[in-house]
Amino acid sequence: MGTHPLDTAKGRRPARTTATRQKLFDASMALIGERGAANVTVDEIAAAAGVSKGTVYYNFGSKSELIAQLLRHGVDILKARLLGAADAGKPRTGRPRKANKTGGAEAGSSTDSDGDPSVSAGDPLVAMESMIGQAMDFMAEYPSFARLWVSENWRIPSEWQGTFAVLRGELLEVVGQAVDNVAKAYPVDESVPRGSLETAIFGACFVVGLDRQTYNPERTRDQSVAAIMAIMRGYVLKDAHPRG
Repeated sequence: MGTHPLDTAKGRRPARTTATRQKLFDASMALIGERGAANVTVDEIAAAAGVSKGTVYYNFGSKSELIAQLLRHGVDILKARLLGAADAGKPRTGRPRKANKTGGAEAGSSTDSDGDPSVSAGDPLVAMESMIGQAMDFMAEYPSFARLWVSENWRIPSEWQGTFAVLRGELLEVVGQAVDNVAKAYPVDESVPRGSLETAIFGACFVVGLDRQTYNPERTRDQSVAAIMAIMRGYVLKDAHPRG
């Protein structure tokens, strides 16, 4: 069995600073966004990042391994943001807060983007909405990464297919946990396959985010988030209220 490129890179290269990784990431994504991964050279990446070509090869060994590690770096950024949003949405009481008698959200909570006071901070639907918002922000900040992901992820064969499989699994696990939290808090449509639902949300974040950047810049972040959240709100049974 061959060694995975992610493991190979970790075993060979010394630790690099976050700043260096970020410079290589930004430089590579800018160039790849203009011409595609196949048409970008290591020389160009090194020059754009302000490091020597020898340094790139010493740390990564090859252009293919460089791209694999940059994919990892981008996913680490996105995953950290998603997990941060999920953690922020966890209720202190262990269950979603309800609206108060005046119709507003209870103290310390906030309404959703549609102003619904019954869906407040600590509600897993709000956590999911926040996660999707973070994904939209990531797509806006790194559109070239999103284009690389969409263009190469489903290409068969692809020299980064193994890398994509690992990274895709990690991101789907984060989305899946958020879906599980919704299912624990709300009555949901059990006829919807959980795996397909996670994939639909995950894919929609990339497609809607890229479509906004490329064809519909007038579309707001909140509109994009609301469109993807329609998938989740359709999963929750109509007129359902949080359990507990």
